[in-house]
Amino acid sequence: MRVEGRDTKIASDLLVYYDVHARRLPWRALPGANAADPYCVWLSEVMLQQTTVAAVGPYYAKFTARWPTVADLAAADDVDLMAAWAGLGYYARARNLLACARAVVRDHDGRFPDTEDGLRALPGVGAYTAAAVAAIAFGRRAVVVDANVERVVARLFAIDTPLPAARPRIRAEADRITPDARAGDFAQAMMDLGATICTPRNPACGICPLRQDCAGFATADPAAFPVKAVKKARPHRLGHGWWIEREGQVWLVRRPGKGLLGGMRALPSSDWGAAPDPTPPVSAAWITIDQPVAHVFTHFSLALSVHHAHVGRDAMPMDEGEWWPVDRIDEAGLPTLFARAADAVRKDRDARN
Repeated sequence: MRVEGRDTKIASDLLVYYDVHARRLPWRALPGANAADPYCVWLSEVMLQQTTVAAVGPYYAKFTARWPTVADLAAADDVDLMAAWAGLGYYARARNLLACARAVVRDHDGRFPDTEDGLRALPGVGAYTAAAVAAIAFGRRAVVVDANVERVVARLFAIDTPLPAARPRIRAEADRITPDARAGDFAQAMMDLGATICTPRNPACGICPLRQDCAGFATADPAAFPVKAVKKARPHRLGHGWWIEREGQVWLVRRPGKGLLGGMRALPSSDWGAAPDPTPPVSAAWITIDQPVAHVFTHFSLALSVHHAHVGRDAMPMDEGEWWPVDRIDEAGLPTLFARAADAVRKDRDARN
């Protein structure tokens, strides 16, 4: 809902700054263009969710070189796309990416809807992504609030209600300062401000173009905003993974389509939180690596005990899978957890030889 009495000074001051200092990113149009390729904007926004610009850059270049249009992406094989995504994390985004591309081609003749409502109807497109694409790609006035914008707005208005309860107020204030014209540039300017100046710690208020209008700056402790609720302790789980090697090939399985790391190639593993000594997928002379592989997911941490063994030509693991050349394991697109497990196996073998 539009908020009456919007503050135009903040947007005006920020856009003047953005015209000079905007980050040059491969998915962006230049300041003032007020439109960009919807496919590039959508792809980059999905990749940037909970991921840094520095990490996304190489993946974005690889994706757009391999799948330069939404139609190309829609035609991609699921396994190829998941492998290309490996290492970027939050793998549900990759599954949603493919579903959304296919819906755009199937239901919209390969063209992204140009309104927030139309974009929200696409698979995997939430409120933030819909607003970002509508504003940046189509020049629509939309209120775009990501983590950077949330922090900037909380400081501008010294919002002292702890998150997440503060989010309705933050959105209302973001609406109040979002201009009718150049909403896409304004959204990107706010993102840049949060990423480069109004950072979580030690904000560079001395060079901020909005410091004179910032209530947080006036408190002399802008880093106190936004106020965050006390985090709950992250549960710790245990699991087991098995490296089964036969004649220079390792057995890889496909994880279930839904759930963590869904659809990804992986080493066979137990349930995470399973019994201390689960049954291995095949009988073998197992060697257990001394140090488990540690990995932190969003909602829990995991210690994966890794076991490796050579098996005979006739050995066949219980689960469905495929034999993959060991010397090409880096091409399998293993998610980070299992890529680390593969590295641990190779280091353990080198140490024993």
